[in-house]
Amino acid sequence: MRAVLLRTPGAVPTIAAAQLLATSLWFSANSEAARVLAAWHAPAQALGWMSSAVQLGFIVGTLGLSLGGLADRYRASSVFVASACAGALVNAWLALSPGSLASGLLNRWLLGLCLAGIYPLGMKLIVTWAAQGVGSALAQLVAMLTLGTALPQLLHVLGNGISWHLVVLAASLLALVGACMIGVLGDGPNAMAPRVASRRGDSALRQRFTVGLRAFGIPGFRSAAMGYFGHMWELYAFWVAVPTLVGKCALGRMLSPAGIWMTCFCVMAMGAVGCLAGGFMSRRFGSPRVAAAALALSGLCCAAFALTWRDVGPWWLLGLLLLWGAAVVADSPQFSAVAAATCPPDLLGSALALQNSIGFALTVVAIPAFGSSLLRYGLDATWLLLPGPILGLVAFLPVLQCPDLANPARRGEGPSLESTGS
Repeated sequence: MRAVLLRTPGAVPTIAAAQLLATSLWFSANSEAARVLAAWHAPAQALGWMSSAVQLGFIVGTLGLSLGGLADRYRASSVFVASACAGALVNAWLALSPGSLASGLLNRWLLGLCLAGIYPLGMKLIVTWAAQGVGSALAQLVAMLTLGTALPQLLHVLGNGISWHLVVLAASLLALVGACMIGVLGDGPNAMAPRVASRRGDSALRQRFTVGLRAFGIPGFRSAAMGYFGHMWELYAFWVAVPTLVGKCALGRMLSPAGIWMTCFCVMAMGAVGCLAGGFMSRRFGSPRVAAAALALSGLCCAAFALTWRDVGPWWLLGLLLLWGAAVVADSPQFSAVAAATCPPDLLGSALALQNSIGFALTVVAIPAFGSSLLRYGLDATWLLLPGPILGLVAFLPVLQCPDLANPARRGEGPSLESTGS
């Protein structure tokens, strides 16, 4: 079967589909938050704590993969499969154990640790299989990540009246299917042989802690990473707050509870459409321009919502939220494509994991800060998300002004976005 995939364009869709199934774990408990927290006799604000626990676990996991060089020391497919299986077991533990808020927070932290081996390693797998069009290939991956994070909202609607334990267990089952798909596929033909630690080389603590950091000395990678960080300030805070944004404006007043959840799924799932559209446009306009345009559009949607949510009708708000949902994540695969093109292949896994780690560290600040602001200031708090797109665009300007920064092959430093079709 692997030989067949090698001869066909099916590898990238397979990885993307596996990513969709495995990342359904991410917000598996959030969609059932009301019932989960009620079972634990926990306060409503504990939802934010649970979301932050996942992000913290992801940060620790990606730091371990990056600074320890593990992302480049082992086969990407092996790390993905092991992480997806472990994540499925951790998620099942949440559903099958009696549970409490304390054990639930530990569970979500462990889940984040497992997710660290799924998302960045999925990106590395894409690069090993996509000989051309890295930007559009990564767009498929992030589109599936977006659908995966939105999937629990749909499971909530479809599972209305079903025990929350079964909804959470369904996400674990999907993750196991994703692990099987990657286990059959394996690494791509562009994968480098895993690096072997030596006593006097990679095993030295100092060198292990500088593996991923070296990439930040490359100007193009640094600018792409800074743009990505601005995007991350906005993205997960927006996703976590979508039910509040929908429910507290004029749109929510005309919807049933099930309609609100379905609208939340549609808003988040529109990110998949945005990613695929961005991937298509990256082939014509290049990943740097598409990333900047999507980040700018997301910032404009944020400002428009903050300015108009009181005074406009529900259909305007629905259209604006759908557009925001599409734009808010469309830049992510293009920033990663620029980063991948500017990074030496032997540092790729570590560099992408470290980029993810720092980006998710920002979400640990953004999510509770935005949540607290929503409680205090209402929907006017959306202004708090706007600095992310603005500062990200400013940091990314060097790549837009000097295309050679995103095309290191012109300077003899590595692959270019043009050679990858991005």
